[in-house]
Amino acid sequence: MRSRYDVVLDDNRLLTVDVSGAPDGVPVFLLHGTPGSRRGPKPRTSVLYRLGVQLICYDRPGYGGSTRRVGRLVADAAVDISAIADRLGIGRFSIVGRSGGGPHALASIALLADRVDRAAVLVGLAPANAEGLDWFEGMSDGNVEEYSTADQSVADLTAGLKAQASRTAANPESLIEALRPQMSGPDLKFVQSTLFRRLLSASYEEALRAGPFGWIDDVLAFRADWGFRLADITNPVLLWHGADDTFSPAQHSRWLADQIPGAVVAVQDNAAHFAAVEVLPTILGWLTA
Repeated sequence: MRSRYDVVLDDNRLLTVDVSGAPDGVPVFLLHGTPGSRRGPKPRTSVLYRLGVQLICYDRPGYGGSTRRVGRLVADAAVDISAIADRLGIGRFSIVGRSGGGPHALASIALLADRVDRAAVLVGLAPANAEGLDWFEGMSDGNVEEYSTADQSVADLTAGLKAQASRTAANPESLIEALRPQMSGPDLKFVQSTLFRRLLSASYEEALRAGPFGWIDDVLAFRADWGFRLADITNPVLLWHGADDTFSPAQHSRWLADQIPGAVVAVQDNAAHFAAVEVLPTILGWLTA
C-alpha cells in the first residue's frame, strides 16, 4: 500500500504526506534529513509488511509539496505531526528521525508524550547551546561553514543555499558530488551504490523543487532554541550513530543520551552518516516491539 495525502492545517498551510506499508500495521513516522523529502530512502513495502509497519513520511514545511512556515522552531513539528495523525485517524504512534529529522522526533516525543510511544534518532544533532559539547568538533568544513553562516547572516545563508538548490534542480546528483569531499570512508563506499544515489537524488530533487526554503529554515531552527526541554522526555528513546560520521558527529548522540532520561545510545564502528539507511529496518523493529 502506498497513498498520498495533502493535509490542510488550521492556518491553511498544506503538508504533503506519503503512507506506505501494512495498512493495519503499527504507525511509525519517518522524518527526513536536511535537505530531504518524504521520498527519501526507506525500506521496501515487502519489508514494511514483514515488520508490521505503516510508515508515514511527510515533507517538512518549505520542502517538496509542503507550505513554508517562516521562523518555525524545531518544536513546531509536534503540531504538524499531530495534525497528520488526526487526519489519518491515528491515535498513538512511534517516530524515527534521520539526521535533520532527529531534533524534530525529539520534539514530538517531548511534547506529545500521550501519543508518541517511542522515538529513535539516527545520526542526529544536539542543540546549538549544548553545555559542555564542542558542537563543531569532528564536523565537515562544509557543514561548519553552513551553520556558522546561519549564525552570522541569514542573507548570506539564503544566497548560498539558493545557488546550491539551483544546481541540484539542474542535476540532482550534483549535491551528492558536492558532499563527496566531506565524506569519511564508510560514506564514500555507500554512495558507490547506483541504487542509493538514485534514491538520494530523488529525495533532493523533490525537496528543493520549490527552492531552498525548507533547508534554510531547518538550519536556522537547529541553531536557535528548540522550544522544548530534553529533560521533559519520559518515553523510551534510542539514539543511533555511525562512529565515522562527519556531517553530524557521534558525540552529539552521546551528549543527547546524557540529557534524556533513560535514553539508550548505540555508536557503531566502521559506519557513518548514510549507514542510517541500512540500520532503519532494525530500528523499526525496536519501535514496534
